[in-house]
Amino acid sequence: MIDVPRLIAVLALALLLTGCSNEAGNDVQEVDVPDAEGIGETLHDFFQRVERERAELSPQTMAAAVAGTEREADYLGRLDVPSIERTEAELAMARRHREELGRFDRQTLHGQDALSWDIMAWELDHRIEGADYLWHDFPVNQLMAVHNLLPSFMTDQHPLRNDDDVDFYMQRLMRFPDVFRGAIEVVAYRAEQDLYPPRFALEKTARDARAFVDGSAEDNPLVERFIARVDRAGVLSAERREGLEDELVEAVREYVVPAYRAFADYLEGLIEAAVSSDGVWSLRNGDDYYRWVLRGHTTTDMNPDEIHQLGLSEVERLEEDMHRILCELDRCDGTVGERMAALHADERFLFDDSDAGREAILQAYRQIVGEAEQALDDWFHDGPTAELEVRRVPEYREDTAFRAYYMRPAPDGSRPGVFFANLRSVDEHPRFAMPTLAHHEGVPGHHLQISRMQVMDDVPSFRRSLWLHAHAEGWALYAEHLSAEMGLLDDPYDDLGRLQAELFRAVRLVVDTGLHHRRWSREQAIEYMLETTGMPESDVVAEVERYLVIPGQACAFKIGMQRIQAMRERAEQTLGEAFDIRDFHRVILDNGAMPLDLLDGVVDEWIDAGGGPDWTLNSH
Repeated sequence: MIDVPRLIAVLALALLLTGCSNEAGNDVQEVDVPDAEGIGETLHDFFQRVERERAELSPQTMAAAVAGTEREADYLGRLDVPSIERTEAELAMARRHREELGRFDRQTLHGQDALSWDIMAWELDHRIEGADYLWHDFPVNQLMAVHNLLPSFMTDQHPLRNDDDVDFYMQRLMRFPDVFRGAIEVVAYRAEQDLYPPRFALEKTARDARAFVDGSAEDNPLVERFIARVDRAGVLSAERREGLEDELVEAVREYVVPAYRAFADYLEGLIEAAVSSDGVWSLRNGDDYYRWVLRGHTTTDMNPDEIHQLGLSEVERLEEDMHRILCELDRCDGTVGERMAALHADERFLFDDSDAGREAILQAYRQIVGEAEQALDDWFHDGPTAELEVRRVPEYREDTAFRAYYMRPAPDGSRPGVFFANLRSVDEHPRFAMPTLAHHEGVPGHHLQISRMQVMDDVPSFRRSLWLHAHAEGWALYAEHLSAEMGLLDDPYDDLGRLQAELFRAVRLVVDTGLHHRRWSREQAIEYMLETTGMPESDVVAEVERYLVIPGQACAFKIGMQRIQAMRERAEQTLGEAFDIRDFHRVILDNGAMPLDLLDGVVDEWIDAGGGPDWTLNSH
């Protein structure tokens, strides 16, 4: 999963900072707009302007957009600051952009221009349709909020090339109080409308925020991790390196610690009012809001009941497949969930609960990814376009972070893609489950997918960074299944790990709709997932609490996978001997992310043209 959306470069800080002014204390920047005639603006000029105007509301985005130019210095010392004004400006901008897009006659467009128009129209339309739910999301939650995403951004993504970059890092530390005041502002505005996050989310976020600054400043990740990175990079002058630790410690004490403590104090003050840990049905217009987020995440019009029933039928099918393999391994007694729980507890599948054992887990993941890369040639014309590293989730994020996630590489090649593994518990990484997780986050999953999308030619730049869960997570789950076809899961236990991962995604359909539509309790969802999957309880609790604060997102995986599989089956049946799996994968990956209905149209056009490796979109 890429949850720092995406978690991540992906879900990045924009998911968290519901609004961000262009600079603390300044008004949101106004951008000149062409008149009704468009003053001769071409479609590609329009796409470029849309992306620029969006970026100009975010110093962090702008810093990345103008990296390596003189303008970079205008943004590197600044941070995105949440605000009510920013949130409202973003919606107003979407409405204006949609009106401007309509000035270009869709019927006269062809090929990638037509597809780009359709993708942007879908994105803008969905955002505008959600205007009534502008404040229904939870910008502060235990998974992705300012208290954990901002330090990760600072230590892992802030550039480090020379002495000046360290000065900019210091300037950004000084802006932490502004960011946290903004985060409080947007949460308080929601609270005034009786829109509270689940109680556990407030409790855990406040706990983790306080823990982040409870130790000595010398040991704070903003000091320790950055100094380690400085010394690895070896790019600073001796003069700038001297005394740097003391300078960082002082900045953390003066700016970071008070900001975190004020944030934790505020959240703790909300806990008594936030009495519920129910699904979003409990919010004002909650049922309509849930249908809207489901459309956004799945890019389909499937309703909650359809998704729930699909989940139940897929659970039944996958349990039958797992039962058959378990019986072949002389494990026939008990429910599938009970038998998988026993496998998870079997010492022969577990690594040692020690620093050495955790390093062995990382090394095993690196080996799995390397073996997958060696097996790509018969299945893909092209491999990843960037390096991939496997790293441990920072320890200060482990308790509430996902079991794994992916961070995309920097487009300019300055930073590799990263597969982060959460090593809070070695029990969450049994050997039989590791190949599937590595294939999902790495190769042939997210890393192959995202790195290829970043180098697409002849498309507007927004297409190279677009993140739609149904396409992205649907592909990554499809990649898990594909890994078995590629011969990467010869051991039946490894195949059980793959099936359990797919069962887990089917269970998500049941649990997410159960929580938010059928009004299940948190405890009911945990019990169902434990009994059905046999996963460790710590993993299950983290997952259920994830669904409660990010409604609908978990449904995108299985729905996206099924649609991609259906597209492939349609192509195989129609093209017959002319079908080449490498060509199909090129069509899916090298046209980038898009809603599933549009992807269906692209695949059908490729099929109608007779398939082949050199096909290009001409008439869509």
